[in-house]
Formats: sequence, structure tokens, C-alpha cells
Amino acid sequence: MDVSITELSRLVAQPSVGAQNLGIQECAALVAGMLRQRVFATEVKPTGGEPVVFWERKGRSDKTLLFYCHYDVQPSEPLDLWETTHLLL
Repeated sequence: MDVSITELSRLVAQPSVGAQNLGIQECAALVAGMLRQRVFATEVKPTGGEPVVFWERKGRSDKTLLFYCHYDVQPSEPLDLWETTHLLL
């Protein structure tokens, strides 16, 4: 299986429900580890809430590129309010 698909499968299988503080520390560590595999310097920084995963890699330019992403998800309950769309790849 393609490495990217394997890695994505691992990430989406990791519980990370911010509203319930479920698996957040573990997911932050997982994201940091995935970035380290790509030669980024990483740090998981504690906050008053969920930790922030900070990563950096110096390039050949003095320009800065910033990414912002969430690694937590919404609670699944109540299940009857979810709508599902099937996407064929």
C-alpha cells in the first residue's frame, strides 16, 4: 500500500475529539512524529487547551510559508444529525 495512504489511515484512526479531550495528546504526538519523518524540527507546545504542534524546516530562501491545520475532530454524537456522502476514489 502507498505510504501516504497508510499514514493517512493511521491518522484518521487516531481518536482526537477536542470537545471531549479524547486522544488529543496522542494525536499531537502522532502528527509531530509524521512531520519528523519528513525532516521537520517539531515541538508539541502545551497551551491552556489542546497542545499546538509547531514545526519548522529552513529553506534556501528568506521567505516564510505558514500552514495552519486542525488535528482534532467533532464528537460523533448525536449520530442521527450526521449526513454522509460517499466519495469514490
